[in-house]
Amino acid sequence: MRLRRRRFLQLAGAALALPPLRRARAETYPARAVHVVVGQASGSSSDIVSRLIAQRLSERLGQQFIVEDRPGAGGNIATEAVEHAPADGYTMLLVNAQNSINAALYNKTDFLHDIAPVAGIFRVPLVMEVNPNFPARTVPEFIAYAKANPGKINMASAGKGGPQHLAGELFKVMAGVDMVHVPYRGSTPALTDLLAGQVQVMFDVTPSSLPHIRAGRLRALAITTASRAAVLPELPTIAEFLPGYEASAWLGFGVPANTPAATIEILNRAINAAIVDPQIKARLTDLGGMVLPPGPPADFGKLIADDIAKWVRVVKATGLKPT
Repeated sequence: MRLRRRRFLQLAGAALALPPLRRARAETYPARAVHVVVGQASGSSSDIVSRLIAQRLSERLGQQFIVEDRPGAGGNIATEAVEHAPADGYTMLLVNAQNSINAALYNKTDFLHDIAPVAGIFRVPLVMEVNPNFPARTVPEFIAYAKANPGKINMASAGKGGPQHLAGELFKVMAGVDMVHVPYRGSTPALTDLLAGQVQVMFDVTPSSLPHIRAGRLRALAITTASRAAVLPELPTIAEFLPGYEASAWLGFGVPANTPAATIEILNRAINAAIVDPQIKARLTDLGGMVLPPGPPADFGKLIADDIAKWVRVVKATGLKPT
């Protein structure tokens, strides 16, 4: 009996002597709250979607997933915070199209080196829309008018270097037209001036523009995704007139590089389960988005890499510089 007791005390002492890191690895992930960092403001589509998915992850994985909005510097503040966080799965980043644009615009091509992709969530089309008094009713008519009136069309955006701005720049390059970019501090003031006729065209995300389009206050010319969108099924794509054109906003999740593959796999499975849930899918569709097919982290990584490559080409073609 004394030998058994002595052996027990030896094993217990050895366990207590284990370094904290080794004991942490023995924990079942997640063992505590996970923080989800969002680079956009509270109430934005990124914030709304993050909270929707975070709630479902909390239910599925048994720990709180807490959303923290850290807007500023075009999302770079949030991204850098996650890049420097411990690679343990307890800090996640809401990754979106702004990250791929920033990688091209700021020549920060190591985004996928610093942030490991986890899973994509959904893609949001942009709509090429004009004030109802604008003479063009189709994309070909718009291009013809723009070529006949170079530099006389004002193109609004929610800010320099954002998805709306780059979607317009891509259109300018592919259509061979000259438009004046007018950046605003967000979609709301840009839409206000578009509705008033102070600017003539905007490439805006569907959630903020749909009410105006459906009420006839704005005229939608085309959708920016490669295929038509269920939210506006009758609307043609820009690619039907400019083959190869595609621009969209999209959302997904990432974690600091070197996060254990097993942890990423747990998160990937939980997110994939969330986006195929009928209630979550319906809510995402209501926001004007198209749910991405569930897939492994590599699929989301390819989406990001392809998007970065596209915007690098646009930035080079236009000579666009960060503010």
